Order: sequence, then structure tokens, then C-alpha cells
Amino acid sequence: MDPLKQKFNKKASDLREEIKAMLKVHGDKKVDEVKLKQIFGGARGIKMMVWETSQLDPVKGISFRGYYIPELREKLPKGPDGKEPRPEGLFWLMLVGEIPTDEEVHWLTQQWTRRSNVPEHVFQILDSMPANTHPMTQFITAIASMQTESCFARRYDEGVNKADYWDATYEDTMNLIARLPRIAAYIYRRSYHDGKHIAPDIAQDWAGNFAHMLGIEKPDFKNLMRLYLTIHADHEGGNASAHTTHLVGSTLSDAYLSLAGGMTALAGPLHGLANQEVIKWIFSMLDALGTTQPTKEQIADYVDSTLAAGQVIPGYGHAVLREPDPRFMAQKRFAEAYIEDDDIVNVVWKVFEVVPPILENLGKVKNPWPNVDAHSGALLVHYGLKEYSFYTVLFGVSRALGVLSSLCWARALGFPLERPKSVTTRWVKNFLAQEKEAVKEG
Repeated sequence: MDPLKQKFNKKASDLREEIKAMLKVHGDKKVDEVKLKQIFGGARGIKMMVWETSQLDPVKGISFRGYYIPELREKLPKGPDGKEPRPEGLFWLMLVGEIPTDEEVHWLTQQWTRRSNVPEHVFQILDSMPANTHPMTQFITAIASMQTESCFARRYDEGVNKADYWDATYEDTMNLIARLPRIAAYIYRRSYHDGKHIAPDIAQDWAGNFAHMLGIEKPDFKNLMRLYLTIHADHEGGNASAHTTHLVGSTLSDAYLSLAGGMTALAGPLHGLANQEVIKWIFSMLDALGTTQPTKEQIADYVDSTLAAGQVIPGYGHAVLREPDPRFMAQKRFAEAYIEDDDIVNVVWKVFEVVPPILENLGKVKNPWPNVDAHSGALLVHYGLKEYSFYTVLFGVSRALGVLSSLCWARALGFPLERPKSVTTRWVKNFLAQEKEAVKEG
């Protein structure tokens, strides 16, 4: 058994017994009250699942096993130049709750390199699709097509003991994460560069090799990929892509089908597709204004016209956060450190100054601050990755780290099929009528 799997097995076994003892004593304790507006409002804020790998604080933002993003940038093992954290280290942290050593991260990089060969039929399926197929459609198709390689599906058919479900899920998770950069880069090169593919460089780390296969060799871009793939990896379990992966996984679908399901959720405009909508909105604004160096007054006028047309300002507002997204701030600090002057990046910063006061004055927006999507596109454009319809695939490669490590935990802890109770509007009306009658009789 490899060292990461062995460590995960020990941690999961201990926590499983701890949870069992806790539920035996406290299983009937009430932890939340559900309001009618939550039932009709997308279950917003209802505490209904366990997600071990991360937690979202409305003010501090996301923490991974208790570490916030500034701490991760400081404590996680870095890339070759010692500047930005390697996503491999965050995966290790999410899986076993420990900051890994440089040696452990090096071992994990080697593991993913060894497991990174993509079956030939996956490329054949991609090549059979029109080149203008949306990159997320290609990405989801490629992930689902790799289900032929599922260790879990094979071992389940063989009659594996359910106590060992986690083991096969771990193997699928490691194999799938290892292959995602190769698949994503293949989609990028066939969609935007006439199918002129770039062979992997197995001497590089996971994110560095991804940048290489995309065709952007700049050291700073490789650092951006390390940071990007780290900060987008997880955002607790209630977001659409995480929850969908968890829900599909709770049926005992394997990691391939579970992740494919999660990626269909990520592809929605109200979730991961927002990162392409942000840069598209900025480009539209610059075209309309006829300049790449607009004043704050010009931006404010365009924002007002966008809102007047009944549209939202993409990249602003978040279902949970009540402060600027720390992931946005991490990318802003990256830009300040690496980029001296760039028109698009400067526009993002001006929008950051202009939009929140306008949204606050509307009196309808709880969180007028930027989320992670508000900055990422500008950085990618700066380094030459201008094809914004591909951006959600980058997001998906990163998000796989969190949702698949959580799937390992769900299997190790024996979480059941997720099956919340639904009600009809008629039931709600009857409930309210009974409540009213009870008040009269009281």
C-alpha cells in the first residue's frame, strides 16, 4: 500500500469510529431549522451534508483543513522557483489533513506522472466531435469515456466488500486526476490550435506540465497555473459541482461518472461558466467604449447601463461570502507581484473600485464584492490564453482535486445514498392552513 493511501486509511478508520460513537450518543440532536423560503429557494444554507476537505466562512473565505489561502501560499511546498504552491500539496492536505513535506509532494508528482497515460479511445472520441464543440462538453465526454478504466466498477462487479469501497475509489481518483491535464490540454490544442498537440514533459510538476502542454512556456504562467489550480480546488460541499459529484457518488457510481456529473454542474452560467462570462463582459465593455484604458466614470456608466438592461455584473456577488473573495485577492496579489502594467488587468482593478458601491446603493445585493471569477480571466489573457470558452475547463481540472478527495472520504466513512425529502406546494398550503387553525384553537 502506498504511503498516502496507508495514511488515508488510518485517518479514515479512526474518524469512522469516532463518528459512529458520536451518533450513538447525539444522533437525534437537532442542528438546524429549515425555513419555508429555503425549501423554495434552492435549499440555501440548510446544513445537510458532511464535507471534510474545506469549509467556507462568510468573512474569511475558504479554508482547507483549517488553512486559509494566505497560509496555503506560505506553507505548502512550492514549485521549482519557490514562489507558488503546488496543487499536489493541497490534494495531500485535503486527503489526510496534513501539510506535506517536499519529499511527499515529489512522490505524489511522480505517482501522477506514472498514472497519466490516457487511453487511446478517449482521443478518438474527442476527435470525432466537431472542433467547435464547447470545451466543457468535450471535457465531460472525455471524463465519462474513461469510465472503461474504473477500478471501482470492475471490483464492484467482482463483489468487493463495501469496507473496501474507498480503496478502489482512491485508485480511480489518483488515475483520473493524473490524466486530466493531458485531456484538457488536448481539448485546448484541437479547439484553438489546429490540433497541433504538445507531448507531455514528465520532468515537470503537475501544473508546470499542464502549462507546457497548453503551449505557454513562460515561467510566470506556470506559477499562475500552480496558484490557479490550488485556489479553485474546493469550496465546501454545497456548491453545485461539489454537491452533484457527492450526490452521484452516493449512488455508488464510480469516480469517473461522479466527476462527469459534477462537471455538468460546473458548466452552468450560474457556476463555473461565470469565469468566461466575466472576461466576455469586459471585452464587450471595452469594445463599446472604444478604449482599453477606460476611466472609472466610463466604467460606472457602462455598469449602470448593464444593470438598467436587467443584466448582472458577472464576477460580482456570491451566495455565501460577505467580503471580497480571498481567491480574487490572491490573484490580485499575484498580478501585483508578476505584472508591471497590463490594460486588461488594470481594468479589472478599476471595476473592483467602481462596482461594489453601485451594487450597495441598489440595496438588493447582500454581497457586492468580487468573487474568484472577476480576476482569473484577465491574468490568463495577459499570458496569451485568450480563448475564454476554455476557462471553465481549467476550473474543472482544479475542482477535481477537492471533489474527488471528498468522494474518497464519503466512501471511507460509509456515507449512504443521499435522499432528501421533497414536498409539493399543495403540501405547503395544507401545512400553513393547519398552522393557522392551530393558532385559532390556541
